[in-house]
Amino acid sequence: MPTRRFATAALSLAASLLLAACGNPSDGGTTEVAAKDGSRTKINLSADQKRITTPKVDSIAAQVPAEIRKRGTLEIVDSSDSAAPLTFYATDNKTIIGVEPDLAYLVADVLGLEPHINTVSWENIFVGLDSGKYDVGFSNITDTEERKEKYDFASYRKDDLAFETKKGSGLKVTGPKDVAGRTVAVDTGTNQEKLLVEWSEENVKAGREPVKIKYYQNQSDTYLALASGRIELFLGPSPTAAYHVASARQTEIVGTYSGAGDTLQGLIAATTKKDNGLVKALNSAINEIIDNGTYAKVLKRWGLSSEAVEKSEINPPGLPRTNK
Repeated sequence: MPTRRFATAALSLAASLLLAACGNPSDGGTTEVAAKDGSRTKINLSADQKRITTPKVDSIAAQVPAEIRKRGTLEIVDSSDSAAPLTFYATDNKTIIGVEPDLAYLVADVLGLEPHINTVSWENIFVGLDSGKYDVGFSNITDTEERKEKYDFASYRKDDLAFETKKGSGLKVTGPKDVAGRTVAVDTGTNQEKLLVEWSEENVKAGREPVKIKYYQNQSDTYLALASGRIELFLGPSPTAAYHVASARQTEIVGTYSGAGDTLQGLIAATTKKDNGLVKALNSAINEIIDNGTYAKVLKRWGLSSEAVEKSEINPPGLPRTNK
C-alpha cells in the first residue's frame, strides 16, 4: 500500500483555531477566535461586512470576454450550504459572507465588474457553469484532472481536508486502515468523497472492512449525526472543520490530508466553463490581488492565512483520476 502524505497536526489553521470562538452580539455580531500563541482573530458575522476593496486594473479588465464586459456584472456562483468560514449567512440570516465571496468581490473589483453572488446547491454550481448561466464558481472547488475536461481553473488557495470526530473518541486517522469498518460522513460529489471511496476500496483489497459512507442533506444534519453517535467521523474541508471545532467545542480534528492526494498539494480554484475565454482574466486578477496585498488581508480576516498561495496558476496539476 502506498505511503500517505498525512499528518494529524498538519494545518496551522487547525492549530490556530483550537481554543475558543464565541459570538458577541453587543459588538455587532462577531466571533473571536483565540490562537495557542495568545493572538486573536475577530471575525465579523454581521451583514455590514466592510469588505476589503481594490481598484480596477484596465489592462486586466480588457482580458474579459466582450459579452461579459458589455453586461457589466460578474455572475458568481457559490454553494448555498452554510459552511463557515468559507461561505455562510451573516447574523441577519440572509447576507452571504465568508472568504469565498470576499475573494470573488476582489476579483470583480480588478475586472471592473459588479459582483453578483448566486447561491445554489453544490450540483447546480456545475449545471449553471455548463449552461453559461454563471461565469465563475468561487465555492471551495478543488482542481481535479477529471473536472478539467469541462472546466478551466485559476487557483487561489490551498486545499486541505480534515477528519472531525467527537472529543475524547481516541481516534487517529493516518491512513486507510484507520477508517476500515468505521462510519464516516462526507458530502456527495466532492473530491473528499472520491478520496474516501478509494480508501474504502483499498481496505477491501487489503482484506479489511470497507468504510461505511454516509451522506446528509446539510452540515447541521451531519453534526447532529456525529453528536448522537450515528457516525464516527466527518471528512470535509479543513477550514470548516477547524472553525466548527473552535466554535462548538465538542469535536476535534484527528487527521488532515491534502485535497489532491498523497503526492500533491491540493488547490482551490476559481472555476469557469472550459474555453469560454475568462480564465486568463481570472488568473491575472487573482495575481493582482496577491501582489497588491488585498488577498492576504482577506485571508487574515477569516483566519486562513495558512492557506495562501504565492501565485495563481491556470489549470495546475490537480487531484489525479485515481489517487494511487
